[in-house]
Amino acid sequence: MNPLETLLLAVALGCDAFAVGLGVGTRFCAPRQIFRLAFHFGLFQFAMPLLGWAMGLYLVGLVRTWGPWLAFFLLVFIGLKMAYESLRGEESSEVCADPTRGMSLVVLSLATSMDALGVGFSMGILGRQLLGAAVVIGLTAAAMTWAAMRIGNRLSALWGRRMGVFGGVVLIAIAFKILLG
Repeated sequence: MNPLETLLLAVALGCDAFAVGLGVGTRFCAPRQIFRLAFHFGLFQFAMPLLGWAMGLYLVGLVRTWGPWLAFFLLVFIGLKMAYESLRGEESSEVCADPTRGMSLVVLSLATSMDALGVGFSMGILGRQLLGAAVVIGLTAAAMTWAAMRIGNRLSALWGRRMGVFGGVVLIAIAFKILLG
């Protein structure tokens, strides 16, 4: 795969991370939160192609069967909670759970990197070199997530609570995209 193809693949795989980062950034945009989400999305986007490359066809079938459902339910839950907390008012911002921490962070990272798992599996079948591409994919996803969170935060500052609702709706839309393929 030439460098341009690798970069285009990395950007395509980073689009889910960008969309989730945009939604999360509307409510959570402290420097640590940006770092955590960007780092984990980049790490998972790096690791999942390597994992996919190493996995057998049977395991890929299991991940494709149950992974989308898990990602769907978590994204819908987080999206509804973000929208609800935004509609409740500013005082609720202390109550809303931070999706850049704990199990939510892990599942969001998995949800945004499932496509990378399939890409890694495909590249392994074709006998292509993967490590360099995985590094580019991971760095691109981290950069796209960082940018999306900053953009989401700026839009939220301009449009207030409506952006929290928008962020929640974006997460729910991504959940349906993952489920419906």
